[in-house]
Amino acid sequence: MVVAVLTVQLAAGCTREASEPREVPSGLYETRAATGGGTGKFYRGRQISQVMGHQGAAWLDRPSREQDERTDLLVENLPLEPGDAVADIGAGTGYFAERIARRVPQGQVFAVDIEPAMLELLSERVQAAGLDNVIPVLASETDPGLRHGSVDLVLIVDAYHEFSHPWEVMRHLHVALKRGGRVVLIEYRGEDPAVPIKRLHKMTQMQAKREMEAAGFAWETTGDFLPQQHFMVFTKP
Repeated sequence: MVVAVLTVQLAAGCTREASEPREVPSGLYETRAATGGGTGKFYRGRQISQVMGHQGAAWLDRPSREQDERTDLLVENLPLEPGDAVADIGAGTGYFAERIARRVPQGQVFAVDIEPAMLELLSERVQAAGLDNVIPVLASETDPGLRHGSVDLVLIVDAYHEFSHPWEVMRHLHVALKRGGRVVLIEYRGEDPAVPIKRLHKMTQMQAKREMEAAGFAWETTGDFLPQQHFMVFTKP
């Protein structure tokens, strides 16, 4: 099996006018002194964290991850049908893309990442697993490279807080989602000091709602069944 890595231009599959979000509002981001692993770039009061690159791939695939984070429950609770198209944003090594692909055997998983090295690891993973419904997509920092109305569900696991251009990415995903489609946002609970994660790699539910609503999404529900993370569901009205 050959797994192709799509560039943003190929993955878009539509005119650039159809996939562009509306004009970026002025004053959307602020620049301040960076603190505690942050970038010094602030969005709606939150400092964007530095990115964990491919050097951290082993952390994504650590043997204790399922037990620590109950990733099995996370995947089981995704609102999916067998034929759905899913976008795994910040897919990394393919930890979730592989598992989701088994839940949508007649569908597709667009495994999106900005790092070619991560997509190489992901491609090796899905080839070894014999999966032919995972499509790696090389994105840019502002555009996930998905065509208009192409996906039923977007999943973002512990990655959104690192997006350098969160508003632009989410507006592109708003266009890529079918009407009534959902975004499932997973982030370590920023309200809980007992969660052993650096502060900038966590988010409060209030902050997440504020940022998703700014990009045009409506909060639907938050599941509390994960030991360390919010399972937040937003819809495209």
